[in-house]
Amino acid sequence: MSLAVLTTLAALVLAACSSSTASWTFEPAPPSTPVPSVSASVPAGGSAGASESASAPAASAGSESPAASGGQAGATLDLTAQNIQFDKAALDAPAGQAFALKFSNQDAGVPHDVVIKDASGADVFKGEIVTGPADTTYQVPALQAGTYTFYCSVHPNMTGTLTAK
Repeated sequence: MSLAVLTTLAALVLAACSSSTASWTFEPAPPSTPVPSVSASVPAGGSAGASESASAPAASAGSESPAASGGQAGATLDLTAQNIQFDKAALDAPAGQAFALKFSNQDAGVPHDVVIKDASGADVFKGEIVTGPADTTYQVPALQAGTYTFYCSVHPNMTGTLTAK
């Protein structure tokens, strides 16, 4: 008896699929707003990554690519967080040029980030919080010549001085 049921079901499915009039169709609705396109170019002889340039604006100022901020990343600074403190109290960065900040959080299970503020106290860069142990490279937009303070927003006692010159 189960063979008869299966045969009947198969016949119904085949009949429905081969019907000359479709009882239903699926056509996805067109998007209500155009989807922006992003293109990236890689310099000749180079590779994508820190030198990648995008034609669309970055989603947030803290994650802006060097090319989008007006220049190539010419310098890379290193900073490590360990034992709830930074390994350096002072950093030097190129003025008027975007740079990379390689940040290593060595505190297991502890979140840290790097925020840079100007002399007026306004944040000019805010990196994503990372829980250690973890490494990340922040792309910092060009800073005008001057003295800045960097700190961890999770542990405000973790501070240092960044000089753009």
